[in-house]
Amino acid sequence: MLVLTLVMAAVGFALLVIALTTGSVVWAWGCIVVCVIGAVLLLVSSLRGNTAPDAAEPGAPPSGGRADASRESSDRRFDADD
Repeated sequence: MLVLTLVMAAVGFALLVIALTTGSVVWAWGCIVVCVIGAVLLLVSSLRGNTAPDAAEPGAPPSGGRADASRESSDRRFDADD
């Protein structure tokens, strides 16, 4: 969806250039419409992106980063000392 938003921005920019070179208000309104559609797509994509991690399987482990790896290595170190 982000690619579609980028395409809409490029089309909006092209319409803006056409509107400025021809002096036509119709092209300017087309630019505004395309940019508003792109903004709505960006907003929808952003809102969907915030809810995507909640849709993960309930039993699945969290995607770990460096914090999880360091915690596991420290747990192993304490187990080895016992």
